[in-house]
Parts: sequence; C-alpha cells; structure tokens
Amino acid sequence: MKVRKAVIPAAGLGTRFLPATKAQPKEMLPVVDKPAIQYVVEEAVSAGIADILIITGRGKRSIENHFDRSWELEYYLEQKGDEKKLEEVRAISEMADIHYIRQKQPLGLGHAVLTAEAHVGKQPFAVLLGDDIIADPLLPRMVDVYEQYGRSVLSLLEVPREDIRFYGSVKPEPVGENLVKILDVVEKPEPEEAPSNLASIGRYVLTPEIFDAIRTIGPGVGGEIQLTDAIRTLIKTQAVYGYVFEGVRYDIGKKLDYLRATVELGADREDLGEDFRAFLSEFVTRRKLV
Repeated sequence: MKVRKAVIPAAGLGTRFLPATKAQPKEMLPVVDKPAIQYVVEEAVSAGIADILIITGRGKRSIENHFDRSWELEYYLEQKGDEKKLEEVRAISEMADIHYIRQKQPLGLGHAVLTAEAHVGKQPFAVLLGDDIIADPLLPRMVDVYEQYGRSVLSLLEVPREDIRFYGSVKPEPVGENLVKILDVVEKPEPEEAPSNLASIGRYVLTPEIFDAIRTIGPGVGGEIQLTDAIRTLIKTQAVYGYVFEGVRYDIGKKLDYLRATVELGADREDLGEDFRAFLSEFVTRRKLV
C-alpha cells in the first residue's frame, strides 16, 4: 500500500524554550519567517502525502489557526494589491488536508502515535516530529525504501558516542547504500551499552502493526510509553529498516539548533541570503571571531 497519511506529534510543552513558549507552542516559533511546524508539513507534502493528522494538546490552537483560512487577512491583502503575500497565505491552507486530535495526557511519543490509530486505520503511515527540521527533505527517500520492502523504516543519524544517550540507538546490519536492517533498538542507552552510534531521529514510516506493539508495552525510560520500545517489539515479528541520513537536521527544541536553523536557512534564502551573508561576514570580522 502507498503511504498516504502522516502523523505529526505536537503536544509537548516546550519547557526548554520558556518563557517564549509560555503562551505559544514551540512548534509555532518562527524560523526566519515560517513557523517550525510548517517546514515539517511541507516535508510530508514533498513525499506525496496530503492527509496529515497533527497531535496537539492544550494551548496549541494557534497551530490550527495557522493552517486554516484567514478571510480577514486575505481580504486585506487583496485590497492592498499584495498578490505575492496573498498567494503565500492561501497556499498554507491548501497544501494538505490537515486534521487534529488532542493527546489528553503527556504519556510519551508511543502514546501520541497510538491516538492516531482511528485516523490511520490499517494503512502504513509516516510520523514526523514537529520540532525536527530537515534541511534536505528526508521523508521522500524513506517512502521509497518502504515501497521497495513493504516494512517500517526509521531515519538514522550518526552521532558522537557520548550523545547516543539522548536517542534511540540501533543495532544495524548493512543492506545497501545508506540502508540497514535493524536487529535491535534501545531507548537512551548509556554510551558504553549502546549497540552503535546510529541514532533514531524524528522521521518514521510505520506499518499499522505498530499499534498492537504499542499496546503490549508498558512505561519505559522516563515513565513514558516509548515508540522505540514498540519498534523493538515489532522487530520480533517483521523486518524493520533504517535509512542513514547524511544531511542537515535541526532539533529546534534546542536553543542552539534553533539559532543554527535560523542562520543557515536564512543565509540560503534567495530573497535575503546575499544581504544576510554580508551581515554575518561583517559581524564575524567586527567581533574578531576568526
């Protein structure tokens, strides 16, 4: 079956970005001139997915407003004759068919994915974390792997050994270029106990059997229902693959990565990149940073 649906968990409180996230979702923090979650939705759309379910929580209504029509704003832009901005605003609400459901308790990523079962049904689906921005769209490549093998696919990234304790760590068996079969996966292991330094990052293509796997597990690391633990259970009954990503990823839940994303994506923009790069060069020289 084709991958036609995507799930974006976006129910977290964003405490690492307080006080900015006291009254707005972390997923709505702007990266240059777009909220972070829009980059994620655009990546799903680039993989041919037009049915997207966003898992939200209390205080996340601005996400729904962003992807909805804004008749007053559109009318104002139309009267002003600003056709370019009018087109941009309308495109946001037309890029995909977006649905919403609330995760009523913060019980972990596995629990958030389980809340999507009624919407997803018996189909394969993608999961994209709402605070991970991939500069070079990754999901289309993962969908290609799924269509070749018909099995779940995780996105993997090599990280320094000492950082693997922040991720799920996989035991890989090479299959092809940038592709491995996953023999085991462990959530947030200590570096000396990790099966490798290949970390599972915020993109997944999952078969619907993942829902039964989630129901069989109990709380894991941090007392939460971990998606990693459910995938570990799934591996016992069907093959799971990993696509090793070599591009640029920003975890915009981290302040340093948020700043990196703003600078690097801004510097690559056609409309402001040249002036912005000139400013950065002048800034580095003035501060004597090199």
